[in-house]
Amino acid sequence: MSKRTKDIAVVTALGFASGLPFPLISGTLQAWLTTEGIDIETIGILTILTFPYSFKFLWSALFDRFSIPGFGRRRGWIIICQILILAGIFLMITFTPKHLLIFSMAAAAVAFFSASQDISIDAYRTEILRPKDRGIGASFAVTAYRVALIVGGGLCLLLADYLGWQIALTIISSFLIIGIITTIWADEPDDIKKPATLKESFIEPFRDLLKREKSFILLLFIVLYKIGDAYASSLSTAFFIRAVGFSLSEVGTVNKIGGLLSAIVGSLIGGFLLRKISVYKALISFGILQAASNLMFMLLSIEGKNLVLFVLTVIIENFTGGMGTTAFLAFLMGLCNRSFAATQYALLSSLASFGRVMISPTAGFVVENIGWTAFYFLTFLVAIPGVILIIGLKNQIIYHADR
Repeated sequence: MSKRTKDIAVVTALGFASGLPFPLISGTLQAWLTTEGIDIETIGILTILTFPYSFKFLWSALFDRFSIPGFGRRRGWIIICQILILAGIFLMITFTPKHLLIFSMAAAAVAFFSASQDISIDAYRTEILRPKDRGIGASFAVTAYRVALIVGGGLCLLLADYLGWQIALTIISSFLIIGIITTIWADEPDDIKKPATLKESFIEPFRDLLKREKSFILLLFIVLYKIGDAYASSLSTAFFIRAVGFSLSEVGTVNKIGGLLSAIVGSLIGGFLLRKISVYKALISFGILQAASNLMFMLLSIEGKNLVLFVLTVIIENFTGGMGTTAFLAFLMGLCNRSFAATQYALLSSLASFGRVMISPTAGFVVENIGWTAFYFLTFLVAIPGVILIIGLKNQIIYHADR
């Protein structure tokens, strides 16, 4: 096996390891708590368990500064986090929601170390992949991540229904061993200078980003590129059920399963196309496609209940969104200074989610005031500035894509 093939295989397997814990402290956890009779107020409070994913940049500098003897700066932290995630899940299985305080503390530990694992895996992927492999590497990692969400979500619920929660979680958590074996087998990125002091590891990543040419426009682009896509999907389930009138089974089959498969195919095709075209061209073309896909929702709101149009809307929206995500992640990897990859990637990915977090809560109010048709046309308009900014950043995007 060539080094290139090995690196892509490792990145793919680590994508799976990155995705598997998330359902266990979000949707799957909520299902477990509900079946155990935990009150809805407590379940609502425990949604804060996902917070470490949004604020992981606050401690990411530690992973840039310190190395683990025998494993290195990236593999060392990944394997430590993986072992601690397994330990946390073991405590959850042992105590169950009947001992809610200890159970919640164990779940919080799983969430923290899962977010920390993501920091190091993102940095590892940024450092190990060659520029021309970032697109295909990102697409494989995203695909594996989404498969892990299915395993930790839907498959875990099915197993719990037949075998009980403790056995189901034991089976699902055993898949995490794949990540540990992969991390031991992986090569550590070499010849990368790390920060000399802890102060440098906290300050220099920000200074390095801000001293780039057109840095503020670059950061604004990161906020805006996926914002229209996120805005359109923020109320998609409610739109399909309440506004158009599809059943729960229709929405579950088409939107959830069909949408996920379409996103996976879109990610893979986007990755392969990035080997043929530049990141700059991919960001523009994929960005236009994902913006235009929002108009499918508008057509469906005008047409009304039409199964063929419903299926096309879901497939096109998720397919183009998958392509756009692959190009965007390839760009973020190129934008990172490899000396501070953990901090910069964590910061940039948090910045990318900032627009979605800020704008999505307004969707319901907008729909109430202007209706679904106008709302989805608005999401199309919201997506345009991010595409326009690409043109002004052409030289910067081409430069960072080849770093």
